[in-house]
Amino acid sequence: MEECKVCNLFNLEETMAKELLEKVEYPWEALAQINDYILALGEKLSPEKYDKIGEDVWIAKTAKVMPTAYIHGPAIIGENAEVRHCAFIRGKAIIGEGAVVGNSTELKNVILFNKVQVPHYNYVGDSILGYKAHMGAGSITSNVKSDKKLVVVKNGKEQIETGIKKFGAMLGDEVEVGCGSVLNPGTVVGRNSNIYPLSSVRGVVPKDSIYKNKNEVVEKR
Repeated sequence: MEECKVCNLFNLEETMAKELLEKVEYPWEALAQINDYILALGEKLSPEKYDKIGEDVWIAKTAKVMPTAYIHGPAIIGENAEVRHCAFIRGKAIIGEGAVVGNSTELKNVILFNKVQVPHYNYVGDSILGYKAHMGAGSITSNVKSDKKLVVVKNGKEQIETGIKKFGAMLGDEVEVGCGSVLNPGTVVGRNSNIYPLSSVRGVVPKDSIYKNKNEVVEKR
């Protein structure tokens, strides 16, 4: 599944997790390493640019964090990022430069590339969102199957057994997810693709596509 590889989903120059993602072939292989990577990276961040707040939380001096937001470490909030009212960051989160974490949005074990927007009532867990990816209001990543079995990434007749129980979504650069959509466990969306509002998505969505429903995925013109 070439379209699911890190090199085909992301511009690694747009994330502080570059060194982590360069070491893996498929992005979900990095999920188990986010915690340790943050702890190592945090200690290398310039104290002139970042403040260490509490236990293992590094916040850029230029970031805007509302006092009502909750941030549990380990976590890094990048330069010029915005964490809004009542955001709930449960830990193991890398929030890129200029990213927006909105009101009542919940994050857990994630990498948000630079300028990602999860601005309104989103849940993003065990997921990686590429440069400028945007999730519409109320859209979520569902990260555990209802039968609690290990997640398999499926693309037609092709499939990859990930060996992972918790796996939300991998969104390529500049993906747009419509309001109220659910990205089911093991979803991978290629670069520059759009998901219609109120969609239930699973499997692989090709790059440069518009996902209308599971039976109608069309190429962008």
